Amino acid sequence: MKNLCWQLLPKTGIGSSCAVFTALAVFLLAPVCPVLAATPVPVPGRLLFEVNQGWQARFDPANAMLECLHAPTGTRVAGRLSFVVARAGHHTDWKVEVSRDFAGRRLALVDERQNIQGYVAVSGDASRLNLTVLSRPPQSYAGELVFAPQITFGSRAFTCRTHVPARTSVVPMASGAADSLLNDSLFDPERDLVLNFSARKVVLETAPEPAVRGITFQASLAASVERVDGASISMELVPDYYRSRYVPNYRTIDRRRCPTPPTGWMSWNVYFDTAGEKENLDEARLGARYLKPFGLEIWSIESWQDNSPRLPVSDFHNLTLRPSPEKFPHGMKWLAGEIKALGFRPGIWTVPWGTGDAKFYLAHRDWFLHDADGKPMKNWNGRYVLDPSRAQVRRQMEESHRTMSADWGYEFFKIDGISGRGPGLSAHFFERTEVRAAFRETVINPYALCIEALRRGIGPDRIFLACQGHYTGPEVAWADAARLGADIVHPNEPPHWANYLDQAGIVQAQLFAHNLIWYGDPDTLLVGEPAPLNSARIATTVVALPGQLTFFGDKLGPLPPARMRLLQQALPVCDVRPLDLVPNPELKPIWDLKLRRSFASWDVVSVFNWNDQPGAIKFSFAELGLNPGKAYLVYDFWNRQFLGSLQGGMECRVDARANSLLAIHENLGRPQLLSTDRHITQGGVEWTGETWNPARQELVCSFKLVENDPLTAVIHVPSSCRLVAAKSAGATVEPQINDSIISVTLRRATSGEVRLVLTFTGSAR
Repeated sequence: MKNLCWQLLPKTGIGSSCAVFTALAVFLLAPVCPVLAATPVPVPGRLLFEVNQGWQARFDPANAMLECLHAPTGTRVAGRLSFVVARAGHHTDWKVEVSRDFAGRRLALVDERQNIQGYVAVSGDASRLNLTVLSRPPQSYAGELVFAPQITFGSRAFTCRTHVPARTSVVPMASGAADSLLNDSLFDPERDLVLNFSARKVVLETAPEPAVRGITFQASLAASVERVDGASISMELVPDYYRSRYVPNYRTIDRRRCPTPPTGWMSWNVYFDTAGEKENLDEARLGARYLKPFGLEIWSIESWQDNSPRLPVSDFHNLTLRPSPEKFPHGMKWLAGEIKALGFRPGIWTVPWGTGDAKFYLAHRDWFLHDADGKPMKNWNGRYVLDPSRAQVRRQMEESHRTMSADWGYEFFKIDGISGRGPGLSAHFFERTEVRAAFRETVINPYALCIEALRRGIGPDRIFLACQGHYTGPEVAWADAARLGADIVHPNEPPHWANYLDQAGIVQAQLFAHNLIWYGDPDTLLVGEPAPLNSARIATTVVALPGQLTFFGDKLGPLPPARMRLLQQALPVCDVRPLDLVPNPELKPIWDLKLRRSFASWDVVSVFNWNDQPGAIKFSFAELGLNPGKAYLVYDFWNRQFLGSLQGGMECRVDARANSLLAIHENLGRPQLLSTDRHITQGGVEWTGETWNPARQELVCSFKLVENDPLTAVIHVPSSCRLVAAKSAGATVEPQINDSIISVTLRRATSGEVRLVLTFTGSAR
């Protein structure tokens, strides 16, 4: 009844002619609304709906503005309500007003003759608010309720999708404030909070920068009066979205320590257990020449422990901190210094859960796990496995890693044997009934305490890669990155097609957690021969397009220039996040990266043929979340070919076990950049600006160049325009014209930003 009283009150102000009506309403309703009668308070609009500690909806009849406020989360969804009716091919706007029959929690649809022809009912609970449109029977019209709100929902939130169709063939990703017409939700990673919208039509867009008065998003929501299944506009807040479903130890990445996904090189996948200090430094010198200028940061050492000349890992002396004297005669501290001298951050691989060293085991027997017969337990980590319940063991883990960090100087820690899918790894192993029975001390979760001890040991400023980590485990709370799956190759074998398929499947399945709780590590990017070039290109796309942790593992000296170029085109890592916030285990043929910068928006689409035979793959632009009514310019990155201005969709013919990599830009009807050959994102890291001056017919683009590395920019020019001048201050310019495409190659002796100025004659928008 209290809500009904509020609904009856009109919007009032000092001196308003409605004041008399307000006073009369208070007087008449006093017997049933004593609280209101005692404290009459003018309100901005009419209260339609309110739940304690939940949603509140107010409607202002003066401008048909509906405000939906969720005070506990600070969420505000406010905008104009309208209703468009279709009759005999004509569209007419009806008014949305307060219901004249004093029924609670609803608005009225008023036609051009001032007759009420339908209603908008407001319902919900503390987390959900619904606007349901219904006609006043008999139904004699088709119409659409439209809500066009502006939304305040956290400064770090982004548009996304939380309800994914089962039959979709597209995996969407985003860089920058990129949106998609397929999105249905907003996600605030700081609060692990989702705001989901459902309606017949949902369009969510990030507000232009800078946001006005905290408004971060805008939407267009529609419901149809003639369809029961599409008659409601709903908004629902979902707290603890990741924590309650997928990641019980949810927390966001510490971007002060690790602002971007780490990049580096490691020896394991081509040298396996044979690389020593000489091999690592020989490769590092090549890396400093060919990869460091492009953004390579870390040089990480594998298989350094005493007794590590050959597998299995369980034989390695993992706990003594003694390096293999044959492979590392100068010691690990010396090697870290040499790596730093080459301009890299040193990294190291550790296996802190067990050892193959019998002498160490005998000297610390009470640190280790034993079965019911007193025999030492073993697994992948060692022939002797530590007891994580023992405080001395956790101190040993902490102190040994503090030595490697503070004394030796290593800054990146790849800590192996953590979780993953293998029953012999720590998380699985320590959960087994017979292992838990062997614990010496009563600790709720000793494995989690070990992870925390490892973080304390390496320190708050070091990078922690949880090798075989999983988002369901406690490592989420302490690690910066996680190896997602198995090794890309098996010992002393080249990578097989099955390995590349496995790498792609693992990346896609766990993409929904990448760049939110940690950075995904797909294992090393291998592009060397004897792998076919098409396989190397697929691997580059799988690793680099989602913007993951990017480590290389090829022997750099023998790499042909085209293969080395693939590594360079993966650096630096582009900042990419998922758009679908659900696991996606079924390998899809289309990966779509949507990029938005202050000066441009475009898509980079990989069309994969995972099959053993060539094939044609069709897709519509609507499947990519693009406007199907617009024309798009399409450029083939691998083949350096302009495919035309297309509308509706396209078909790609793709070789077996290969991919097409396409840049897709809306056709703006004037000269515009389509692609560069510098990076796989075709502008995501190197393109820093574009302006078009129609009065001067001048296009200005700016790029980040790498020292002595030519960058070719591809510009599309309408047939009505002709290039008359191309210039750049500080870089050499080499333009080439081929019909509607201008390719301009820029080069400079030092790394830095350059501006390319192109002047045209003719007519363009």
